[in-house]
Amino acid sequence: MDAENTRDDNIEGKESRGISRKTLLKAALIAPAAPLLFGAPALARNAQGTGRLLDPTPFCDDGDDPTIAQTEGPYFKPNSPLRSTLTGPGVPLTVSGYVFGRSCQPIANALLDFWQADTNGAYDNTGYTFRGHQFSDAQGAFKLTTIVPGLYPGRTRHIHVKVQAPNRPVLTTQLYFPNEPRNNTDTIFHPSLLMNVRTVGSGREASFDFVLNIVGTPSPSPTPTTTTPPPTGTWRAGTSYRAGDQVTYANLNYRCLQAHTAYAGWEPPNVPALWQRV
Repeated sequence: MDAENTRDDNIEGKESRGISRKTLLKAALIAPAAPLLFGAPALARNAQGTGRLLDPTPFCDDGDDPTIAQTEGPYFKPNSPLRSTLTGPGVPLTVSGYVFGRSCQPIANALLDFWQADTNGAYDNTGYTFRGHQFSDAQGAFKLTTIVPGLYPGRTRHIHVKVQAPNRPVLTTQLYFPNEPRNNTDTIFHPSLLMNVRTVGSGREASFDFVLNIVGTPSPSPTPTTTTPPPTGTWRAGTSYRAGDQVTYANLNYRCLQAHTAYAGWEPPNVPALWQRV
C-alpha cells in the first residue's frame, strides 16, 4: 500500500545517492531545532510557485523490503478515535503542517492516523491513549496536540502516522525530532522525516508537510452527498459511521474500523484504513 510513496531505488539507495546516508545523518544531527534558523529541515510549502515537483515523503523501513507489519511497527491498532488532541502527562507538543501532492497543491480530507509512545516510552495496547485520527481541512492543513513521546530500547524519539488521500494508497511513515542522540544509531531513522521543532514556554511546537505521490492537481476533494448511491448495498455517502458498524457495498460486507463521515471517494473498497472486508 505504500508503493506510491516509494522513491526510485536508484535515488533512495544508500550508496547510489550523491550524498551518502551517513552524511545526511550527520547533517541532520547538527541542524538547529529552531525552524527559522539556517539548516532546519525544509518545508514543502516553501516550494510553492517554483514549478518544480516535490519529492514524496518516504515510508519508513529498516533497509530491507518490509512487510506492512514491519513498516508500521508492532504497535499499530486500527479503530483509533476521531480526535486531534491526545492527552496525558508529559511535555506538551503541537505538530502542524499540510498535506500536499507533488505539484505543491494542498490535499483536503486526507486521513492522518497518529500513534505514539507515552512519556515513559510505552504504547497503550489495550486502549487508545496517544492514538487518534483526523482529516486535513480544505487547505490541506492538519494540527495534532499531544506530548513529546518517550524513549524505549532500540529506537530514537518518533511519532507514527498513516496518511491517505481520498481514493489513494496509504503512506505509513514516522516523524522525528532534531538533535536526538539516538538519531544516528536508529536504523529506521530517515533525515528527510525530521520535523522543525522549537521550544515555546514549557512545551514544543513542531511543523512538517507531507508530500503524497500525486502528480498534478489533485482531483476535487470529496464532499458529503446523498445523491449518488453505490452500485448496490447499504453504504451511503453523507452517513456518519461508528467503529464496528457494518455495511454492504457491491455485494460485499465491510466493517467500519474508524468513526468518520462518509464521503464520495471514500467507498469501502478504496479506504482500507476505514473499512475492513468481512
